[in-house]
Amino acid sequence: MNIVEESLQIPVAGVVLGADVVVPEQARGVVVFAHGSGSSRHSPRNRFVAGQLWTAGLATVLADLLTPMEEQRDALTAELRFDIGLLATRVAGLTDWVVAGERTAGLGVGLFGASTGAAAALVAAAERPDTVQAVVSRGGRPDLAGEYLIRVRQPTLLIVGSEDPVVIELNREAMEQLAGEARLEIVPGATHLFEEPGTLEEVARLARDWFLLHLRPVAHRVGQGAG
Repeated sequence: MNIVEESLQIPVAGVVLGADVVVPEQARGVVVFAHGSGSSRHSPRNRFVAGQLWTAGLATVLADLLTPMEEQRDALTAELRFDIGLLATRVAGLTDWVVAGERTAGLGVGLFGASTGAAAALVAAAERPDTVQAVVSRGGRPDLAGEYLIRVRQPTLLIVGSEDPVVIELNREAMEQLAGEARLEIVPGATHLFEEPGTLEEVARLARDWFLLHLRPVAHRVGQGAG
């Protein structure tokens, strides 16, 4: 399979974010990743999942949600990683960039969020109802999306490890508030970071199948605002 890989600097909501964009030949959709607390586009877990999506013909966008200066600040204070409004604005901006991109225009858009990034992905989905077609959360904190949950009508898959009981309960409560189709998958033997053998492979399989089921090409889009 022919795959085009680019490392880009993408202007989003008044800042410039580093991003790695991979587009397989005849891509069937595109997935924007929203990483979690204290992580970046270099997250080995997200990159593993992205690799499985490529083989299924799905394009991926892994972007830093904070600038290098903001990352330095967050490393000291840990305040920005929980600023869901800020992160969601940037995820939505990346989604707009994907829609307008030469290689990705016309592809159905999905969002994959991990940890606090899952909340940012859900808020962005609520803000881009005509653009985002599906959402997947890995070990996420969807509860942090708050009042936006009832506005998320896109099919949403919540994946949690069986050994992560607090997060399981938070996901169950959040799922009840989601307006659209929602499913909770509990991966046996997995803790929060899915470090146990075979558990991350199961996450990747579930995410791949969800996106392949729900992402569809778009012939024409109505322009989105900055929201």
